[in-house]
Amino acid sequence: MTTPQTKPALLIAGHGTRDDAGAEAFRAFVAELGRRNPELPVAGGFIELSPPPLGEAVTSLVEQGVKRFAAVPLMLVSAGHAKGDIPAALTREKERHPGISYTYGRPLGPHPSLLAVLERRVDEVIGDLDRSEVTVLLVGRGSTDPDANSEVYKAARLFWEGRGYAGVETAFVSLAAPDVPAGLDRCEKLGARRIVVLPYFLFTGILPDRVREQTEEWATAHPALDVRSAEVIGAAEELHALVMERYEEAVKGDLRMNCDSCVYRIALPGFEDKVGLPQQPHFHPDDDGHHHHHHGSHAHAHH
Repeated sequence: MTTPQTKPALLIAGHGTRDDAGAEAFRAFVAELGRRNPELPVAGGFIELSPPPLGEAVTSLVEQGVKRFAAVPLMLVSAGHAKGDIPAALTREKERHPGISYTYGRPLGPHPSLLAVLERRVDEVIGDLDRSEVTVLLVGRGSTDPDANSEVYKAARLFWEGRGYAGVETAFVSLAAPDVPAGLDRCEKLGARRIVVLPYFLFTGILPDRVREQTEEWATAHPALDVRSAEVIGAAEELHALVMERYEEAVKGDLRMNCDSCVYRIALPGFEDKVGLPQQPHFHPDDDGHHHHHHGSHAHAHH
């Protein structure tokens, strides 16, 4: 006899990557969350590119007798995946598994605890250098959603405040300007002599690798400057705690997604045609191996 479910299960929704190490880092993180919360059924899946798909994760919960779950997007910014793809996928799962219900949490965002992890990542590579001599270039994924890109700038500004760096600049590895070389050019023009490139990513993957490669290429062409690459956030203690915080928020219904500058609600210059558009799953053209065209929604989201 199964005991009645008291708390909703936890479903972690990931972006997905063609990078095996990055996908494995996500799966290991989900498994560790399960170990740390033995009273809670925990599962995780991806929107695209990597196994297991989100639908399979939902099925695994249903097979454990789960009727209610809280879904937390394991993403730093609220771009198309968090705003559209995950809700669309969850709606599909509700149709496939009648009787289940879920609440949807918010992305991780530039939470103070994650900024503390980023600070450690910079400290790891600057060693004894004085922070006042170091300019940080925070590099985000990049999106066609201006609101998502603005969140990376917000993270950069919050990271600058009170930490004593010479400056914190922002760049993107795909879909948005400035790109990594342009961001480094800007640092140089502003007088930076020592630059740390800090990837604003949770786990390793194709795009963080590309950030490092582009940084090394630029550094080779600018031998007079001291340019260093920091590591991604990784499965830090703070990340575990923040995911559980987002889970508790979702369970309580205490959700505060900022819709003030959402391109689907507000007519932003140049994006007026997006207001009121229904949310369809989309793909990210700069993820490796994902240059083929989808017709309609993700084929692989239907597994």
